[in-house]
Amino acid sequence: MAFAAPNLNPARLRSYVLRLPLCTRIILFLAVALWVASIPWTDLRQKCALIPDQVSFATGYRLNTYPITHLGFFHLIINLVAITPLLERFESEHGTLVSFSLFSGPFATLPGVIYLLIERGILRGNTPVQGASVWVFLLLSFEAIKTHRANPYFSIGPYKAPTWTTPLFVILITSFLIPNTSLIGHLCGAAIGYLWGMNYIKFLAPPEKILRWLERKLNLLARLPHYVSVDKSTFGRYGVLPSSMPLQNMPAGSSQKLGA
Repeated sequence: MAFAAPNLNPARLRSYVLRLPLCTRIILFLAVALWVASIPWTDLRQKCALIPDQVSFATGYRLNTYPITHLGFFHLIINLVAITPLLERFESEHGTLVSFSLFSGPFATLPGVIYLLIERGILRGNTPVQGASVWVFLLLSFEAIKTHRANPYFSIGPYKAPTWTTPLFVILITSFLIPNTSLIGHLCGAAIGYLWGMNYIKFLAPPEKILRWLERKLNLLARLPHYVSVDKSTFGRYGVLPSSMPLQNMPAGSSQKLGA
């Protein structure tokens, strides 16, 4: 399977950024805006992080804010570079409305709830987590399932491994090489990505019939620049970039996350 990735050529990189679809733009903007806002308001990071013993009915918003909150500038940049091509590809395939509904809802809350159950309920710990790497591994796992259907195995020397295990190898390597990363948090994101890729939780997406009605009723294609229709044959006024980078060539920088 292929990914659309920025070319290092400045002109092509600028063109790529200018043509990013709408939901991808919104998520990247929110992540940057929260980081900027956390400079004068230093406690903002703490208030948005997923801290197990501070999650209650009144603070349930943490289950939605932790993926777009980061520990610092380099944590932010690494995650944005890693997630942008994955997110752009997902939106180009599923549409802006589907992407926005999933990433503002179940793709954030489900990994968060699983993390709380494991960290608080089983391990009796209280390790805070934050960062878009939960989405990086969710999307990598989804792509790995698609790749596995076309190419079931990849070679490691004389051995063969199932293609769907690729994100698990990256998660393990990341946990050893990069400090303050959450192995459990990454695995929770990967688990939801696998479930989505195997069509077990596709019911979480809004019904396509309703989305098509909304698009026609509100004339979203004409009104919203960079909007991607749920109709696979329609990619908005500005289009989306073709996909070109295979899963095996994804940079391992998709790894930074959360924690500490």
